[in-house]
Amino acid sequence: MNRARDLAGYGAHPPDVRWPGGAGLAVNFVLNVEEGSEYSIGDGDGRSESALSEVRASRVPQGSRDLAAESMYEYGSRVGFWRIHDLFRARNLPMTIFASALALERTPDIAAAIAATQWDICAHGYRWIEAYHQTPEVEADHIARAYDSLLATVGRAPQGFYCRYSASTATRGLVVAHGGFAYDSDAYNDDLPYWTDVAGQPHLVVPYTMVTNDAKFLSGDVFSGGAFGDFLIDSFDVLHAEAKAKPRMMSVGLHSRIIGHPGRLAGLIRFMDHLAKHDDVWVCRRDEIAQHWREVQPPPARP
Repeated sequence: MNRARDLAGYGAHPPDVRWPGGAGLAVNFVLNVEEGSEYSIGDGDGRSESALSEVRASRVPQGSRDLAAESMYEYGSRVGFWRIHDLFRARNLPMTIFASALALERTPDIAAAIAATQWDICAHGYRWIEAYHQTPEVEADHIARAYDSLLATVGRAPQGFYCRYSASTATRGLVVAHGGFAYDSDAYNDDLPYWTDVAGQPHLVVPYTMVTNDAKFLSGDVFSGGAFGDFLIDSFDVLHAEAKAKPRMMSVGLHSRIIGHPGRLAGLIRFMDHLAKHDDVWVCRRDEIAQHWREVQPPPARP
């Protein structure tokens, strides 16, 4: 159940590969759909959710429902998702859904809207709770339940897996043992996918990010949509310049209850306008990144 650290990675010698169409940079938008699967009194958790909402800590006594926090989450499913959905559909841009399975069970209209697109699904747990608090047996059950639930609600299986914030030391082995996932995104340590060895099997990791992520609004790192848009543009410009010589990947992490507010969405629109000026970038889904990497960088042969 251990997971050894790798502090070296590709280092000075990343793979000499290109993305489809000869692109050096791949850009992937990720929408986390979590609303309705977070901690709540109604689900027997003994507390309401307090993370990634407009208030940093609940003002309601522990053990009581925080109706304000619940309402802030509801904005994501009632309004925010649809604003983001309409924006991406209008611009014909692909997106990856990090879906907590119970959230889609409880919002069938959102599940149907996702099913009507070609957006890919990455399982974000059965509920939006931390895997590192679970026993391996419970975690394995949640991984299987998430897979089966998303297949039922969306009509296609999730290709990847991503925990809330951090995996447990057991997660990667349990994901591989399940057998239904092509990759996981439980890493923040690279600008490219990479292969790992899990119990003698090659396993692909497609890293995610907390940097180019709208969670920055709630951590206080950025406040205005303009600042977020500028940060995305600066990140893109550096990666785009590097990608002339080295392949690069940029993930943009989004949440319906965060970026779905109008003033924040304006920053994302600004970045989209900047992105549209570049025809040498591959804007893609996460499952496409995983599939392409398998084709151009298959797992190393075992000695």
